[in-house]
Amino acid sequence: MKYLIVLTDGAADYPLEELAGKTPLESALTPNLDRLAREGAGGKLKTIPSGLPPGSDVANLSILGYNPARSYTGRGPLEAASLGIVMEDDDVAFRCNLVTVSENIMVDYSAGHITSEEGAVLIAALEERLGGLGLRFYPGKSYRHLLVIKEQLLEEGSGRLKTPPPHDISGEATAPHLPRGRGSRLLKDLMTQSRIILDEEEINEIRIDLGENPANMIWPWGEGKPPALESFREKFGISGALISAVDLLQGMARLIGMTVIEVPGATGYFDTDYGAKGRAALAALEDHDLVYLHVEAPDEAGHGGNITEKIKALENIDEKIIGPLLTAGEERGDTRIAVLPDHATPIAVRSHVSDPVPFVIWGEGIRADRMEVLSEREAARGRFRQKSGHKFIKLLLSPEEKPEKDDPSPPGEDT
Repeated sequence: MKYLIVLTDGAADYPLEELAGKTPLESALTPNLDRLAREGAGGKLKTIPSGLPPGSDVANLSILGYNPARSYTGRGPLEAASLGIVMEDDDVAFRCNLVTVSENIMVDYSAGHITSEEGAVLIAALEERLGGLGLRFYPGKSYRHLLVIKEQLLEEGSGRLKTPPPHDISGEATAPHLPRGRGSRLLKDLMTQSRIILDEEEINEIRIDLGENPANMIWPWGEGKPPALESFREKFGISGALISAVDLLQGMARLIGMTVIEVPGATGYFDTDYGAKGRAALAALEDHDLVYLHVEAPDEAGHGGNITEKIKALENIDEKIIGPLLTAGEERGDTRIAVLPDHATPIAVRSHVSDPVPFVIWGEGIRADRMEVLSEREAARGRFRQKSGHKFIKLLLSPEEKPEKDDPSPPGEDT
């Protein structure tokens, strides 16, 4: 049996007045997704356990079969793994965004989706001026970079360190959201110094001249120490491969021993090459049992409050990824395809929320239920009802078996 998971990052949403009370999923023209829903079975998935932040790190860890309540240590170390950074036990890794701040307002959490080449130059400048014993900056992709600090440098202060994600405070004053708790003084000092350094960089002068948002400050968040994760093959008895342009997902895959497949033209934005990702997934299926194909575009549209781009991303996924995968799955016969978001990123909120998300499983051994389309509301008709996120992989592998009762479930959730 072969398994394909298409992860439509942030696709779930709320009904919108602009869409006559429909969600983007309900408004988009997605005939292939609708067919999967009619011929397959689905329900809702609670990918964010109570008490944990509704981030892509928690949600995707959950979907891949790892209970975040037990295994999640933070986003930073997952991204460190994607960059090939070997963390020591006393290292704390932070995701380090390059952001645009003006008059102490978070104007842009991505600095205009700055290019990786520009970002690398700016991170190198920060490393040269601020890096040193126990503190290092590492370049990543676009606005997504990494800061690793020795734990002993973060000892000053009291209380749990809190570092809100910058995409959660778009358009808001930064002061109430600056780091708080143990280690926050060092982080705030680094943020202040970064403004001075980045304002002097020629790249930002050029960006301003071109009318683009400058990357004029860092925003560290998502801190964590190295996690201990069982390999995917040992846990589930199958081999896996991942296709994603996002460092976080690549790092997660490397930590659990999945093959990471780089696809030319794949980006973490609207301009990604959807078709190339789909073709790469089919090729990877030849020598892997399961392929996890991640598309970031719907999430970026949600953060930007962009209804048009969110619908367009969903329609591109349907036409250029789901359609070809569905055709190939029919030809093979021994295939199951699952489609789901990791979390919701509602247009009205412009941030992640922890609401359960819709999912569908189609293919060999799946008997159809009452779902007609893949949507937030229609998922309530799915026969799988609501599941804990970390039980999804076992459900995909053995959909007709009664799930194990290994964890207590929230009220109304099927274990």
